[in-house]
Amino acid sequence: MTQELLNQYARLIVQMGVNVEKSQTVVIGADIGNADLVERIAEQAYEQGAKEVVVNWTNEKLLRLKYEKGGESVFDEFPQWRKVMFEDYDRDGACYISLVSANPDLLRGIPSDRIQRSMVAQSKALAVHMKATMESRNCWTVVAAPSVEWAQKVYPGLSEGEAVERLWKAIAKAARFDTPDPLQAWENQNATFEKRIKYLNEKRFRSLHYVNRLGTDLRVELPEGHIWSGGAEVSTGGRRFFPNMPTEEIFTLPHRNGVNGRVVSAMPLCYQGVTIEDFELTFENGRAVHCKAGKNQDALENILNMDEGARRLGEVALVPYSSPISDMKTLFYNTLYDENASCHFALGKAYPTCLEGFSQMSAEALLEAGVNESLTHVDFMVGTDDLEITGTDADGNISAVFIKGNFAF
Repeated sequence: MTQELLNQYARLIVQMGVNVEKSQTVVIGADIGNADLVERIAEQAYEQGAKEVVVNWTNEKLLRLKYEKGGESVFDEFPQWRKVMFEDYDRDGACYISLVSANPDLLRGIPSDRIQRSMVAQSKALAVHMKATMESRNCWTVVAAPSVEWAQKVYPGLSEGEAVERLWKAIAKAARFDTPDPLQAWENQNATFEKRIKYLNEKRFRSLHYVNRLGTDLRVELPEGHIWSGGAEVSTGGRRFFPNMPTEEIFTLPHRNGVNGRVVSAMPLCYQGVTIEDFELTFENGRAVHCKAGKNQDALENILNMDEGARRLGEVALVPYSSPISDMKTLFYNTLYDENASCHFALGKAYPTCLEGFSQMSAEALLEAGVNESLTHVDFMVGTDDLEITGTDADGNISAVFIKGNFAF
């Protein structure tokens, strides 16, 4: 990856991803292996007028050691100072950049209960911060950079250097920073979202029906007043940002009690260093009542058992099978990339911004309206080249939404 392209990526993240404003604090979460890119992002942020750039460093080897050798009590704890830190930055109007590069097999062989307990402790401690993020009070973005382990998982036949370089090229293409004008490329992409979002919001579908050859046959009710979103989001303070870079999805929220049928995964799910493969879920009245996985079923069950809301869907996302990431014909073992190559759902917390008037509603009113609440939000992919989706409106009219894996409009 050339120095020029890395600088373009950093500029894109700062200017389009979180849209840094003057005198704003920028909080970056990244592994120490990505120090070079983090430094470039920090430099761009300061040039944009940031007050301070704060970096929360992680180290995968140390994390693995903690799960292998840590005292049992540590998996039920989360540092109070970290909870306070995020909530303080939220109130200060900070923006957040998450730079992901995780090894998909990082926690292979670790007892699943340790991972589960740790995630529950973290999710409970950061619930206020998660709420602020999902309500778009603060600008945030998730981006990626290669690690050797991730690159060689994606391209197992290549040397370390070759695999990392190839993954960089894929990331550059997917995030459009290998184009002559990345900022304009993202503006053009956003314009295509706006046309489809307008159509979907005008249709006001009451439900969607998914069918494909894998065995998915699922009906998903949509709550009254649902809003389709995608591409750029706007914070409650009026600042535009892109939560995911890359992004190919248009999404809304399902009714938490209105999902029925069977859904079969189209891709493995990489979750907290564990890869869950060949899984399916059966829903009744919104709740997942049965699950089966060909590999790491215990990890899937841990997700579902996080809390009551984890057994319900919180997101419905439409992604055409013929899209830049999907066209690479590459399994990335990374949700940021795989979810943008395939239609997907998410178990757990819904984005309340996808419901009209959410900011004036109490937590009880949101639940009553069908907005799911949970400590977790886990995307899983269901899109295939033969996926058919039909939408039914309030008058019973049926319209094609997807035909053979792609938008019908």
